[in-house]
Amino acid sequence: MNQDWEDRVTAAWSGFDDLPQERAAEFRAVIDKLVAELPEDSPLGPFEQACAWDSTGHSDRAAPLYREALARGLGEVSGYKGRRAKIQLASSLRNIGLADEGVKLLTPELDAPSDELDDAVRACLALCLSSLGRDREGLSLVLGALAPHLPRYRRSMAEYAKALREG
Repeated sequence: MNQDWEDRVTAAWSGFDDLPQERAAEFRAVIDKLVAELPEDSPLGPFEQACAWDSTGHSDRAAPLYREALARGLGEVSGYKGRRAKIQLASSLRNIGLADEGVKLLTPELDAPSDELDDAVRACLALCLSSLGRDREGLSLVLGALAPHLPRYRRSMAEYAKALREG
């Protein structure tokens, strides 16, 4: 879409964290109104709606919308939003009891070009793994993601993460 539309979406989301849960439907209506401005086949529409449903506690409603956005080519329109959709879809899948699908979706992202979402990929993948009883693998991912951010013990934590992976 255009920058004006993106700015209005960003503005809508900017107040979300302060919005009381009782006003979740109002927030989703604001997003729906913005989405109505898009071409019918735009992948941005289902993505923004999925985010709104997901952020208001409805992973079951969000998951099909994330899938639709990805199927419509969200990753080609915006690689960043495409990656966000995969992370958020995996989280939603975990929340609705389909953590194995979340693992399948996010595992290839470990080898994707690096960006600011790398740690979010690892954190969400760790949660999916934990939901499947694969806590050691999940902990390894979390320690590996955390290690570079530590003021000290980076090398130790990276080695512990490796040891957990290798069993």
